[in-house]
Amino acid sequence: MKYVFIKLIVLTLVYFLASGCSKTIPSDPAFAQIESSNLPTPDLIITVPGLSPCTTSTDPALYLNSKEPVTIIIHGCKASAYRFRSLAQVFAFHGQQAICFNYKDRDSLIESSGKLIDAMHALAKEMAGVDITVIGHSQGGLVTRKALVDNRDKTFPAEHGNIILVTISSPYAGISAAEHCASKTARFLTLGLVVPLCRLISGDKWYEITSRSPFIQQPGELIEQVSSHLKIVTDERNSCRRYQKDTCIEDDFVFSLDEQYFDLVDTDSTVKNIEIQAGHSEIVGNYNVQPQKLIKALQTQGIMHKTLPELEKQFLSFLTQLYSSN
Repeated sequence: MKYVFIKLIVLTLVYFLASGCSKTIPSDPAFAQIESSNLPTPDLIITVPGLSPCTTSTDPALYLNSKEPVTIIIHGCKASAYRFRSLAQVFAFHGQQAICFNYKDRDSLIESSGKLIDAMHALAKEMAGVDITVIGHSQGGLVTRKALVDNRDKTFPAEHGNIILVTISSPYAGISAAEHCASKTARFLTLGLVVPLCRLISGDKWYEITSRSPFIQQPGELIEQVSSHLKIVTDERNSCRRYQKDTCIEDDFVFSLDEQYFDLVDTDSTVKNIEIQAGHSEIVGNYNVQPQKLIKALQTQGIMHKTLPELEKQFLSFLTQLYSSN
């Protein structure tokens, strides 16, 4: 019986790691730059640990305008800065500067969120209190929100500017596929082997992603600098990530609505939930799929500038170029 249970645990966790995380897109030297013609002229060149351009470049230097707002994009598991190069390009097309935060997805989420708040603090000291928008996808949303709560040692200093929080497809109620890791029954039946198995498969975050962990059950209150939390929830049922001859060969369902909605997070006065029918990867753009639904939501909510009518055709052509090469 216990061996059957171990097999079940391994299979469910491997399924989560295989399909629950956004896959890393191979690097391409052609994508080491962000088109900057619409961006404000940079007056600041800095290097901040954890932050980088959302490109394949190995140069971590950030070229920014210190008087203009900046958006930080945080990837999910098994992803990287390059995963969001195209989204950063979409922001740049609208004259908004965007950079990315990198972290090791197997590290503790508490540790990763601590590194994020350190990076934000270092950036804010250089940018004279300008507004900062942070956008986290999937697991990146968990890291992002935890960086901005007031019940931890590392917080964002009060003298810095306004923060807008955006999270997308994030499992605030815990990840169902990892529930065996928190099960006392599983520990009993496997003679404790479930713990090293879970750690082996998921890394140091193995317990944090379960619904019973303090990370999930004690989400904390957002710091006062966070003026709003736009929480984009994806209804991923009947979605498809990859087709072959009109047949779906890989679905795009990762997190259920029950995993994404969570009262302890949703009752915060800053939270605005928006539910969108979209796959987990589809919502942020993938391969030949343009993130039209996300762009519309971000523009409607004032996170991304609206496309000028005279630039709409150019923008649609730009999107096609971006997401046929992604």
